[in-house]
Amino acid sequence: MYWQDGEQIRRTLEVVFNDILTTRMHDMPVLNPALAVRALGFEPYDADWPGVLITPWFMNVLLLPSAESRWVTQAPGSKFEQAFPYGSFEFTVADEAQLGRYAQCSLFSPMFEFADQAAAEAAADSALQALLTSPAPRAISRRDLLRGNLARP
Repeated sequence: MYWQDGEQIRRTLEVVFNDILTTRMHDMPVLNPALAVRALGFEPYDADWPGVLITPWFMNVLLLPSAESRWVTQAPGSKFEQAFPYGSFEFTVADEAQLGRYAQCSLFSPMFEFADQAAAEAAADSALQALLTSPAPRAISRRDLLRGNLARP
């Protein structure tokens, strides 16, 4: 399945993972009862649709494919590096019957460090914003400039 609309992705993810919450994850001890399923982001970037999925048991960066995605033919469980302005991150290919192929990179699991949904969503927003933004350049001192020490730490 290839995606063409961020709102469609967010709605579909929330329906699928709410279903997983009430079936496969029902009564699991890793659930934070203060949290709900929420999909954030999922705007086009490069050949994919990156966003963050919050559930009561994990928070992951997800990539949903477009027709140009290069990783979509890889087998579930395989890993690949995806470059973003902030840096490269390892993603694992997954497949869900109601969703199709997607890739995930774990941010938090389990989710007990979040007191409420607002805290989880703030962390997700920050992570997504950071991922898609180049890190600030390091200030170079006059001494480093004169010595030719221009490498980043």
